[in-house]
Amino acid sequence: MKENVLDVLMYLFETYVDAEAQPEPDQHELRDELARAGFGDSEIDRALDWLDGLTDNQQKLVHTPNTGHGIRIYDDSEMQRLDSGCRGFITYLEQIGILSPPQREILIDRLLALESPDIDVEQIKWVVLMVLFSQPGQELAYARMEDLVFDESDTAIH
Repeated sequence: MKENVLDVLMYLFETYVDAEAQPEPDQHELRDELARAGFGDSEIDRALDWLDGLTDNQQKLVHTPNTGHGIRIYDDSEMQRLDSGCRGFITYLEQIGILSPPQREILIDRLLALESPDIDVEQIKWVVLMVLFSQPGQELAYARMEDLVFDESDTAIH
């Protein structure tokens, strides 16, 4: 089975997103669950490291009133991994209020941490859901993003 880190993360997300009544599983339980689901040790390790990076980054970024007035300039390595469609979609999410500038930075960091050579808008949608779900008080933004992810009539953003 050829799986990537995002496949593992999506499996975890879909499995545990509605399990609010249950206590959060520890890494040993997650590792066992993922192995039973057929994921390889390498992908499991990388996915758990990715999740650790998600929580680590949240304490590092601070949002100030002036943060929202800046322009995000992508460096060369980011531009190689995130094509113009991806960058445009991230900007769109920020403009419609789903992402704040610090959340955008977490998103970009986590997208690049996927180590996937071809990041697309569908992957971005799922990672945005994971970023928003991991942060308290983001229920409205999460619901709006969920509508974008599951909207079958989704058209290109211009």
